[in-house]
Amino acid sequence: MKRLLSIFLCFIGIALAGIPINAQEKIHVTGQVFDASTGETLIQASVIVKGTTQGVVTDLDGNFSISVTRGSELVFGSLGYEDMTVVVKDGASPLRIALKPSAELIEDLVVVAYGTVKKENLSGAVDQVSSDVFEGRPQANASQMLQGVIPNLNIELENGRPGVTANYNIRGTTSIGSGGSALILIDGVEGEPNLLNPNDIESVSVLKDAAASAIYGSRATFGVVLITTKDPSKKKDHFSINYSSNFSVLKPLYVPDIVTDGYIYSKVFFDAYTNWYNTQPTGINKSQDFNLSWLDDFRLRKLEGNTRTTTLDSNGKYVYYGNTNYYDLLYKDSVSAQTHNVSVSGSSQRISYYLSGRLYKYDGLFNFNPDNYKTFNIRGKAKMQVLPWLSVTENMSYDYELYHIPISYTGESKGNFWRSINDEAHPSSPAFNPDGSMTLSTAYSIGGLITGNNYDDRLVKTFKSTTGVKASFFDDTFSLNADFSLLERDKNNVTKRTAVPYSTHFGVTEYLGVPFSDERIMEYDSIHHYLSFNAYSNYENTFGKHYLKGLLGYNYEERTEKGTYVDRYGLITPEVNALNLAIGEMITSSSTGSKWKVAGFFFRVNYGYDDRYLLEVNGRYDGSSKFPINSQWGFFPSASAAWRISKEHWWKVNPSIVSNLKLRGSFGELGNGNVGVYAFMEKFSFSTMNRVLDGSSKQRHTQLPSQIPDNLTWETAQTADIGLDVGFLRGKLELTADIYRRKTYNMYTAGPTLPDTYGASAPKGNYADLHTDGFELSLTYNDAFNLAGKPFHYNLKGTLADSRAWIDKYYNPTGNINDYYVGEEIGDLWGFVVTGIFQTQEEIDNFYGPGLPYVNNKFKTSVDGATVPGDIIIQDLNGNQIIDFGSETLSDPGDKRIIGNTRPRYIYSFNLGFDWNGFFASAFFQGVGRRHWYPSAECNIWGPFNRPYNQIPKWIIGNYWTEDNRDAWMPRLAGYHRAFYSGYENSRYLFNAAYLRFKNLQIGYNLPKAWVKKAQMSEVSIYLSGENLYTWSPVYRRTRDIDVVTAMHGSDSELSSENLGDGDTYPAMRTLSLGINIKF
Repeated sequence: MKRLLSIFLCFIGIALAGIPINAQEKIHVTGQVFDASTGETLIQASVIVKGTTQGVVTDLDGNFSISVTRGSELVFGSLGYEDMTVVVKDGASPLRIALKPSAELIEDLVVVAYGTVKKENLSGAVDQVSSDVFEGRPQANASQMLQGVIPNLNIELENGRPGVTANYNIRGTTSIGSGGSALILIDGVEGEPNLLNPNDIESVSVLKDAAASAIYGSRATFGVVLITTKDPSKKKDHFSINYSSNFSVLKPLYVPDIVTDGYIYSKVFFDAYTNWYNTQPTGINKSQDFNLSWLDDFRLRKLEGNTRTTTLDSNGKYVYYGNTNYYDLLYKDSVSAQTHNVSVSGSSQRISYYLSGRLYKYDGLFNFNPDNYKTFNIRGKAKMQVLPWLSVTENMSYDYELYHIPISYTGESKGNFWRSINDEAHPSSPAFNPDGSMTLSTAYSIGGLITGNNYDDRLVKTFKSTTGVKASFFDDTFSLNADFSLLERDKNNVTKRTAVPYSTHFGVTEYLGVPFSDERIMEYDSIHHYLSFNAYSNYENTFGKHYLKGLLGYNYEERTEKGTYVDRYGLITPEVNALNLAIGEMITSSSTGSKWKVAGFFFRVNYGYDDRYLLEVNGRYDGSSKFPINSQWGFFPSASAAWRISKEHWWKVNPSIVSNLKLRGSFGELGNGNVGVYAFMEKFSFSTMNRVLDGSSKQRHTQLPSQIPDNLTWETAQTADIGLDVGFLRGKLELTADIYRRKTYNMYTAGPTLPDTYGASAPKGNYADLHTDGFELSLTYNDAFNLAGKPFHYNLKGTLADSRAWIDKYYNPTGNINDYYVGEEIGDLWGFVVTGIFQTQEEIDNFYGPGLPYVNNKFKTSVDGATVPGDIIIQDLNGNQIIDFGSETLSDPGDKRIIGNTRPRYIYSFNLGFDWNGFFASAFFQGVGRRHWYPSAECNIWGPFNRPYNQIPKWIIGNYWTEDNRDAWMPRLAGYHRAFYSGYENSRYLFNAAYLRFKNLQIGYNLPKAWVKKAQMSEVSIYLSGENLYTWSPVYRRTRDIDVVTAMHGSDSELSSENLGDGDTYPAMRTLSLGINIKF
C-alpha cells in the first residue's frame, strides 16, 4: 500500500507540471467574453490561437489579454457554449465576444456503456442526473443523496449509520434466486458509493433495460448505475482551485418515546405479567427484584414526592425506585460533523488534470464511548495528448475509512443496543448506585458502552487505479481503446469483549462475564483484489442522411478475496487491544477465500437515418467461472429502436406547443451469473466431536458432501420496454414515460426434496421463473422571467414509478402458502381478519359457541388459553366453527386470506428550485404511495404486549382495552400477546406504511463578483441545508417511535430482535448544516 501511495504522489507532481505557459508577444489583443443570451461575463473561458497550444483564460470579469501574430485566428470557447473563431487584424480596439449557449449542453449528453450519447438519440431506457444532486448536501454518503432522485432506482439503507452500504435495486423485484442488485460502476470499475467523495461526482446514469445494460454482461442483469467523476479535459486552458466546507449538527430522527415513570412502568409490568401467567412475578426479568409490597411502597413514595432512587435492605442489598430513561443515557441530544473538500483542476492543449481530497469527521451518537467515524478520500485524474492521435489517461483514488463501533455486553455490534435495553433497562432501576457503580440493569444494557472496552474497530483502505490509452484515426472517426484497472481493498476488524462490573449489594462488585477467562479479542483481516481489462474499438461517421456508429470489444474481470480470523481469550487487562497480549490457552482461527473470473466479447451497432429513425443492436458472448465447464458461456443479445416523430416532414405542430416527440422500444436478454462461487462443486464440511475416542484427542469428522445442482446454468432475464419522450413549450416542459415487463427464467432456488434417509439436503438449481411489470414517469419544467430587472430562473421536477412481480414457476407441489407458489404476487401477506374486540363473555359465547374455538392452543391469550373480554375477534372465514390455519395451503388456508402486500408501490418524488440575483433555493420531497407493514412480535412499538418487562411506549398508555376503556385500539393488556394471539398477522394491526419525506431544503447566496474578485476569488457561495426534515405517514397516527422509511429495509418487512425497535440498528438522522464554497 505504501508503494501505491508513493506512485499516487508522484502522479500528483507530474499532473501539476501541466500548467500552460504563454507564447511571446507580437500584437497585443484584449477583450471580454460574455453570454450572448444573458449578457453575463464568462469566467475561465478559453482563448486559443488556432492550430497551436498557445492560449489564455478569461479573468473574474471575463477579460482576457493575449499576444499573437497579426492574422492569427483566435478560438473562444467555454463549457456549454458554441466555439467562436475571430481573425485578429490589429489590437487597437478591445474585442467583445458573445458566445451562444450550445444546443448540446453537458446535461444533454448521457453516459452509457463505454461512451456517451445525445439524450435526443437515446433509444434505450436510461436516466441521468448531474452533480447538482450532490452540491451543498451535508451527507457523507452519496447513496443517501441519490435516494428518490431517479424513478425506479430504489436505494435501501439499513440504518442511519455513517458509511452504511446501500442496496441498489432497479425496477422492483428481480430474482428470488441469485439476487438482483444493480451493478455499480465508478468510472467503469465496480465500486462502493458509500466510500466515494460526493464532490467528485459529475453525473450518475442508470441503465434500466437490457438494451442499455447488455454490454456489461452477467453482472448487469438487473441494471447498471454508472457514476462518472469530474473530467477536467472538457474545459481547455484553465486552472482553478475549489474549496468547500460545511459544519453539520445531527439529531436522531426518531427515538422511542417511552414511559420513564418507574412506578407506572412497574404497575403495567405487573398487570401484563399476571394477565398472562395468572401468578405474581418475583423479578423484572433478570435484573431487578419485584414483589407487591415493594410496588405499594413505590406508589406511596411517589405520592409523598420522595425522589430518592436507592435504599438498602437489611442485607445490604440495593432497593430501587428509579425513573430512568435509558435512551437518554444511550444517545447524545445532537452530534456534530464536518466536511472539508479541496480540488485543483487545470488543462492546457496537451494535459488536463483533476486532484481532489476530502475529510469527513463524525463525532459519534453514543454517550460514554462515541461511535466516532472518519473518512479521507483522495482522487487524481489526468489526461495527456501524447501525439495528435494518441492520448493516455490515469485515474487513481485512495479511500481511508475508520469507524469505532461500541458493542453491548452481549456482543451486539454495529450500534445495536436495542435488545439489551428493551429486555433489561427497566425505568424502575436507576443507572448507577450511590457509590457510582453500575446497577445490573445498566450492566446488562449499556454496560459495555460505559466501560469503553467492548467495541468493534473497523479500518478499510481502498486503492484503485485505471490506466487507459486511446488511439484515434481518420479524423477521429475510428479509435482503438484499452484500459486496465486494479483495485485493492484491505479490511481490518478488531473486536474486543470484556466483563462488565456491577453491584447489587453495597461494597460488593460482581461481573457479567468472568474477568480474564471470558474476556477475548478477535481480529479479522481480509484482502480484496480486483482487476479488469477492456479493449474495444469505436467507429462513428455520417454518410449524407445515414449515421453509423459501431463498438466491438473484449472484457475480462477477476476478483480474489482472502480472509483470516483469529480469536483468543484471556486478556491481561481489559484495556489491551492486541492478540499477543491475550494469554489464554483457547485460541481459534479460521480462514476464508474465493476467486471468480468473467470474460466477454461484446458489440454495439447504432444506425440513424435522417435524425428520425434510430436503431441500436447489442450483444455479449459471456463467460463465467462460476458455472460447470459445459455451461460457462452464453450469448445474450438485445436491440432498441426509436422514432423521432417530431422530425418527420409532415409534422407541423408548432414547437411552442410540442417541440419534441420520440417513441422508443427495446427488447433484450441478459444472463445472471450471481450464483455462489463454488455452487457447482461438491463441498465437505468438517467439525470436531465432543467425545475423545482414541484416548488422546477429539476426532475430526465430515459428512456427505453437498449435492451438485443438475445442469446448473444462467438465470436469464428478458426485458421489453416501450418509452415516450415528449417536449413541450420549446423544451421548457419535458415528459419521459416507460412501461416495461421483465421475465426472469431459471432462477436459482430449491428443487425437489430428497428422501430423509439420503442424509443430505436437496440441491438448489434452476427451478423457478417470475415476471415483473412496471412503469415510470418523469416530468420536468424549466423557465425564467425578469423580476426587478433580474432573471428569475426556476425549475420543477416530479417522478412516479411502480412495479409488481408474480411467480410463474416454482417447486411447491402442495401449494404451501408459507413458501413461494405459482401465481403469488411478491410481497403478499397472508393473515386473519379481525373485526373488533370482545366486550363481554356473553358476546364470546354467542360468537363461537361453547368450548375453546382455537386449535392447538396457537391463539391462547394466557397460559390457560381461555378467551376473555378484551381479546380480539377473528373471523371464521371457512365456516368450520373453529379458528385455524387449515393445512396452510392454497386449497386449505384455514381462516387466512391475503390481507395486504409489503412491497412499496407508487414511489414518487418532486423537487423545485430557483435562483435570482445571487440567491438560490431548492427543496426535495420523496415518498411511497402504498405499502403494508405488519410489525413482528419483537418490534418495540408493542412494549409489554411482547414481553411484559419490555420498555413501554407512551402511546400504549390509555390505548389498551379495560372495562373503562372499551373503545381502545389495543386488546387487553397481556404479555406475550404478540407472540401468540394477536401476534399472527391480522387485518386490525396491519399498518399503512406509506410516507412522504421532506428530504432536503437548501437556501444560499452567491456573493457578488465585484466583492469576491477583490480577494482574488472567482466565486463564493454560502448556504444552509437541512436533510430529513420531516416525514408524514399514517403510521404516525399511532406512534412516531420508528422511522418508517428504514423500518422495512431489504426483503424483510418486520422488525425482529435483530433490528432496533425504532426502525433500525442505528437511527436515521436529521441534519442541519452551514456551508461555504469558494472557487479561485
